[in-house]
Amino acid sequence: MLDAHAVTLSPAETFILNVSLLVIIGWSMWKAEKTLTPGNDAMVLVLLGAFAVSGRVLLDPLPNIQPVTAIVLLAGVHYGAARSTVLATTIALISNIFLGHGIWTLYQAAGWSLVGIAGSLLSDRMTLSGSISVSRVAAFSVAAAFLFDWVVSLSALHSFGAEMLPVYIISGIPFDILHASGNVFFVAWLSNPISEIMSRHNTRRTVVRETVALRS
Repeated sequence: MLDAHAVTLSPAETFILNVSLLVIIGWSMWKAEKTLTPGNDAMVLVLLGAFAVSGRVLLDPLPNIQPVTAIVLLAGVHYGAARSTVLATTIALISNIFLGHGIWTLYQAAGWSLVGIAGSLLSDRMTLSGSISVSRVAAFSVAAAFLFDWVVSLSALHSFGAEMLPVYIISGIPFDILHASGNVFFVAWLSNPISEIMSRHNTRRTVVRETVALRS
């Protein structure tokens, strides 16, 4: 049987392929959500988790850029600390099955869980008049990037002494900035549609019930 397994793609072609696959997954997720009955928040979390895992795996060639932080943050705002922690831990574990699993998975799960918990605690500040504030979520997503990366940096203590940790963190600041920049992009792209989806299937919380709008 003839097929395309022998075709070698350039890095740019691979990136285009991966982004195209991520868009298809996102579109399919959006269409699948339309068929759900209102209040099916568990299935929404499953769909968002699948999109986040796919995004992290497909965008792995980009240093520290992925949609997970933005999605977990929004889950915390809408669904609270407990469910965002489950989402964060599951995403870290499943995606690392493909990217590499180890002690760092625990720190990644902890870092993303803290992002979700912070989103839950600050949910009132992330909304204005019952609607999500994209600019506020984007601003916090910048801080969330550093929070996550610095928590994950603690895993380096398993390899060297605490005196080297500040040097390790400082050397990683360029990657922190890339993470923050990616978060702002994903928040701008995903906040409105994800907030609308979560609001339609929100059975326990009362925030973000109105039409989502970009507000400062």
